[in-house]
Order: sequence, then C-alpha cells, then structure tokens
Amino acid sequence: MASTETKTAQGAELAGVEAGLDALEAADSGRTPFRQTFVSKILPPAVAVVLVLLAWQALITFKVVDDPTKLPSPSDVGAAFKDAWLQGDLLGYIWTSVSRGLLGFLFALAIGTPLGLLVARVKSVRAAIGPVLSGLQSLPSVAWVPPAVVWLGLNNSMMYAVILLGAVPSIANGLVSGIDQVPPLYLRAGRTMGASGLKGAWHIVLPAALPGYLAGLKQGWAFSWRSLMAAEIIASSPDLGIGLGALLENGRNALDMAMVFEAIFLILFVGIAIDLLIFSPVERWVLRSRGLLVRN
Repeated sequence: MASTETKTAQGAELAGVEAGLDALEAADSGRTPFRQTFVSKILPPAVAVVLVLLAWQALITFKVVDDPTKLPSPSDVGAAFKDAWLQGDLLGYIWTSVSRGLLGFLFALAIGTPLGLLVARVKSVRAAIGPVLSGLQSLPSVAWVPPAVVWLGLNNSMMYAVILLGAVPSIANGLVSGIDQVPPLYLRAGRTMGASGLKGAWHIVLPAALPGYLAGLKQGWAFSWRSLMAAEIIASSPDLGIGLGALLENGRNALDMAMVFEAIFLILFVGIAIDLLIFSPVERWVLRSRGLLVRN
C-alpha cells in the first residue's frame, strides 16, 4: 500500500515538473511586449547618446574647448549632415563603403570557410598554416595597404585585397576554434551513421561548430570594415569615389572637423547597423535553436 502511494506521489511530482517545463517553454516562445523591449533595449542607449551630446555641448558652451578647428559643436556636425543630405551625397558615401565592405566580406567568407575547415581537420595543414593565420590575424590591416597599392594600383581590386588579408584569418580561426570544441562523440556518431568526409563536415562538424564560427564571422566583419576604412583613408583617389574613409581624409585635409566627425559617426553607424541587422538575429537564432537564449 505504501509502495503504491509512493509511486503515485512520484508520478504527481513528475507531472508537476513537466507542467512547469511546459509553462516555461510557452512563456519563452511568446513575443516580448514592446514596452519591455523599449525600456530594456531602446531607452538605455538613447539616454547614453543624449548624455554624450549634453556633455559635448557643455564643453563648447563653457569654453572648455573654444577652438572649432579642434572640436566642432553638435550643431556644426548636424549642419554637415544636413548639407550632405541636401546635396544628395550622404547615401552615396555610405553605399560606396558598404557595398565594398559587404562584397569583400563575402569573398573572405568563401575563402576563409574552406580554409578553416582544412586547417581544423588536417593535422599537417594546421602545423604549417595555423601559426601563419594567427600571425596574420594580429597584423594591423593598415600594413597591407602600401603593398596592395604597389601590386594592384589604385582600384577596387586593391580594396578587396586588403579586406581579404584582414578578414580571412579571423574567419578561418573562428571556424577552427569552433571545430576544436565539437565533442568527439558527435563525430563518432556521425561516422557510425555514414556521415564521413564532406558529408560529415556539412551535416555534423559545421552545425556543431556554428557558435564559434559565428564569433569568427563577427570578428571577420569587424576586420573587413576596419581594413576597408584604412584603405580608403590612405589610398584615396577620385577614380575610387568617395567612401566614408575618403570623407574622413578629405575633412582632415580641409581642416573641417565637422566633416571629420560626420565621417566618424557614419562609420560607427554602419558598424552598429550591420551588427544589429545581420549578426545579432543570426546569433539569437543559433542560441535559441540550442536552448541557450535566456530572457530576463
């Protein structure tokens, strides 16, 4: 009799746990209210931006910095944005750099992914190339601009070469790191089910290494963008058009600090926008698919 009551109590307890897990899953799958999203994600950065602008304006108002050739006022930078918009140049500056950056990043992705897979899976290749990739990743991308100009000239090919040299090592190393963290049990299970060679790499290795690979992609994009800005600043030419890096250099040459700050803010804006529109959604999807996305 006691045994039956114990089993009944255990069954009720398990049912309660299952009900609780179902409730948690249902709560997690619901859409976050806009008010909560606004308060937790939109309002804090907006407040931070307002505080920075107030502190910036205070430096001008109280004449802590009274030389506009060193620090322009927020209104001067706003006027520079307005003039570029009215002249129809603002979107052109952004598109010139973004189109180069994204295309160069896609080239780096096409090269870095198979290279990382090869380095991770072939010991002799890792021994030969692994240290080189790590060294290239630590090399400032600006160092590649002078030789790229000499080898390829002042053209878009030079820009893409600098982007590739800056981004490919990060993408490859990110994939290598992700593959190194794949549990060996996954690989043995895949071989047991006939997933070996390229099939195993596609169906077992790459999905399991996705978090590390995604981290490498984010870093690769950061290196792509920084490499492109360095190339546009150093190797500016009328034939290349005016991107954000060239806009920054033009402002420096003209001692127009409002234009310099305009370029800085646009470079920062593009970097944040690409992360929010591309990488953050993909990262959330990866975490959610693995049950690692926790909502506070």
